[in-house]
Amino acid sequence: MDLRRLWRHLTTWPLHTRRRFPAATLSAIETAIASVESRHAGEVRFAVETSLDLRALRVGLEPRTRALEVFGLLRVWDTQRNNGVLIYLLMADRDVEIVADRGIAARVPAAQWEAVCRDMESHFREERWREGSLAGIEGVAALLAEHFPHEGGDANEQPNRPVLL
Repeated sequence: MDLRRLWRHLTTWPLHTRRRFPAATLSAIETAIASVESRHAGEVRFAVETSLDLRALRVGLEPRTRALEVFGLLRVWDTQRNNGVLIYLLMADRDVEIVADRGIAARVPAAQWEAVCRDMESHFREERWREGSLAGIEGVAALLAEHFPHEGGDANEQPNRPVLL
């Protein structure tokens, strides 16, 4: 077990997350998701998790694996066109993961998602949480607009409000 990682997770509390993602930032994220979904046929979810529990750390749960779990827990996969995308932030690791449903993953190369993640992480390293979140949403929207353009009549199948886990 990585003791530095364990320490980060034990000392990163929900209060840290709430300070970095106050109500105004959560509202801005929600508004941004609603706005960008008019430009593409995808469904975007945004989730922030403060830290992992001891069991997860003991087994060495990686952020990507946890993001896949959250993708399922939030039922991001549950869209008619398999077009859900999860932007997942694990605060203790300051790691961003993007998980795309199979309808989108087949069209967008993993390297493009990674570039969006690294851009967000660079903002977060500089404590620009709102800006990094909005940049990530815009980055995802640009990829979706390119590979999954809006075709009209798309229903909003996923909540736009970000989730704090």
